[in-house]
Amino acid sequence: MTSAAERPLLFLDVDGPLIPFGSPSGHPPSAAAADRGNPLLARLDPGVGARFMALGCPLVWATTWMEEANRTVAPRIGLPKLPVLEWPDADAEEGPRGLHWKTRPLVEWAAGRPFIWVDDEISTIDRLWVAAAHPGPSLLHQVDPAKGLEDSDFHTLTGWLDAASGPGGSAASPPLT
Repeated sequence: MTSAAERPLLFLDVDGPLIPFGSPSGHPPSAAAADRGNPLLARLDPGVGARFMALGCPLVWATTWMEEANRTVAPRIGLPKLPVLEWPDADAEEGPRGLHWKTRPLVEWAAGRPFIWVDDEISTIDRLWVAAAHPGPSLLHQVDPAKGLEDSDFHTLTGWLDAASGPGGSAASPPLT
């Protein structure tokens, strides 16, 4: 895998991974965040977008922020406008008990293509369901919502991508994170 079209998709959540719920990350509050009336926006790391772009994966918002992620979050972290995963109606087929409501739509969007899902609400049920329902490699990477994305998270993502693009491209059994 060398081109972005061949790289795994990367589904990205906002609350938890990009906006940590714990103590502020140490990034100085921006005037733009205060102008929008959401003090949590000050917790966004303005350099994280460049780190995601360096992974070379097509990025997709997988967040309840929907299009608001493109208007409010993307410019603050240096990302271009991204596709947004649309969520099913509340009465859509849910799957087994404990399956996150995002899991099925992510797998459907990926359509067999390798993918990474970065979120703070991934469970063992999600991993098991994806392993059974998705024919391609996948990494479901759970981020500590109190801390948000850290260097160790990017090391995990990079390691998985390196394994997926290595000889044979086999990342079918990634580490559970």
